[in-house]
Amino acid sequence: MEIISPVHGKIVYSESDIINFEKGIPGFDNLKKYVIKEVEETNFSLLQSIEDSDLAFIITSPFSVEENYEIKLSEEIIKNLHVQSPNDVMLYVIVTLNSDVSKATVNLKAPLIINIKDRNGEQFIVDREEYKIRHPLSK
Repeated sequence: MEIISPVHGKIVYSESDIINFEKGIPGFDNLKKYVIKEVEETNFSLLQSIEDSDLAFIITSPFSVEENYEIKLSEEIIKNLHVQSPNDVMLYVIVTLNSDVSKATVNLKAPLIINIKDRNGEQFIVDREEYKIRHPLSK
């Protein structure tokens, strides 16, 4: 299968690559199915909607930004995503670009939690004041 993104070009994927966000992503609640495409030679990936070719998020690991990033998943998230082991989970944060690249930010307050075995994901609000919605991508 493939999707043609006006910005990122052709993205080829298989059924097993699809990640289902049952609740959508806030602001895009109606879009549930995404694929992740790594951006070669960077720490970034694209979270591309397969239901709307115009929608893609730049994502990265929170640990590439904040080495000691730590969250506790709620029982609800563990249940919703069928998490059986910490090894089942990948964490990503959404990057917000700016015309001045040095002002790019990441949302450490609301990471994306993805069960890589079941291919389910959810955006989760972290209850820690030190994590900000607009944390500088680089210091």
